[in-house]
Amino acid sequence: MTDWAALDRELALWRAEGRVLPLWWRDDDAVAPSPALDRLLEMSDKLSLPVHLAVIPAEATRALASLCRDTVPVLQHGWAHHNHAPDGEKKAEFGTDRPAPAMCDELSHGASRLRALFGDDLLPVLVPPWNRISCNLVPLLPQAGLSALSTFTPRKAATAAPGVVQINTHLDPIDWRGTRSAVAFEALIGQLTRDLAQRRMGATDGAEPYGVLTHHLVHDPAIWSAAEALLARLLDAGAQPVHLRAHLKEG
Repeated sequence: MTDWAALDRELALWRAEGRVLPLWWRDDDAVAPSPALDRLLEMSDKLSLPVHLAVIPAEATRALASLCRDTVPVLQHGWAHHNHAPDGEKKAEFGTDRPAPAMCDELSHGASRLRALFGDDLLPVLVPPWNRISCNLVPLLPQAGLSALSTFTPRKAATAAPGVVQINTHLDPIDWRGTRSAVAFEALIGQLTRDLAQRRMGATDGAEPYGVLTHHLVHDPAIWSAAEALLARLLDAGAQPVHLRAHLKEG
């Protein structure tokens, strides 16, 4: 039986203090329609929480654009999701080993391709593959038509560079370094509880929408179940669904 007690106590403190959690959802690596994507969008409808699809520009299909039209917000997931990091280093498409202007050109090309496919459904938000990006590239993002950056862990400031809003994700239900199934559910609840407590006490930025990160193409039943249960619990407790379009003028 799931023990929600610690999280429920923390959520009760939020309600007692009149706090409301802005909640957003990002799902990475979309390229084409699939049964997994259908399930993701059905879950989004069920929860009444928009899922923001981080789409890989080099592989994105017209069929995906048709599926998303006027209903699904789209973010730019790098260019081709290729790892350019030297052997032995953490994976990155836009790491410190490449010239920043060349990477900016790739992003600009990717943004143009996504705009042609998705039109107004595309938001000018970069999601760098593996959530890693060279600090030398971030100030150049506006040159590629990108006005926001989304990685992982609480942001240190509302802007990552002049003209670049930072809106990260914070909770990932997948055990990437272990089973590649769901993280133990008690551990997920514990992390979520700690994250909310740190926000409430001012240790992290309470104005940043709290982001849940998923990857629909690799979900097994345990991951689907964990993601839906956690999102539903937060929404039932009064979390406010967020569409990122409303937050892109913070910077």
